Amino acid sequence: MIFTLSLQKIADLPVQLPAAVTTPTSNVKDESTIFLQVSDEGTYYWKKGVSSAPELISVSEIAPRLQNYKTSEPNPRVLIRGDNKARFGAAVLALDEVRKAAIEQVSIETIVSQTGR
Repeated sequence: MIFTLSLQKIADLPVQLPAAVTTPTSNVKDESTIFLQVSDEGTYYWKKGVSSAPELISVSEIAPRLQNYKTSEPNPRVLIRGDNKARFGAAVLALDEVRKAAIEQVSIETIVSQTGR
């Protein structure tokens, strides 16, 4: 076997890359996100944004509220969360209602939170 090394001069071109700009993150998304919490008792809490207080709602209120939210918000987002003893069936019901409302940005929070937070 014969191995050869080739010595080539690698040419480079000067390139000016754009500088990175860091902008502070805004909480606009967090303030327009709906947090729909399921409790262990099968009750639901509706909260718009991180700074508002949650309100206890009934199952029958979920669909009309989601429809109203979808029509009033250009980029609707829903986060479904549960307390430490929430049942899976109640969370699935909430997820189905979000799907029926045709809201595409939906997430399920995987950490446990206190009821009504």
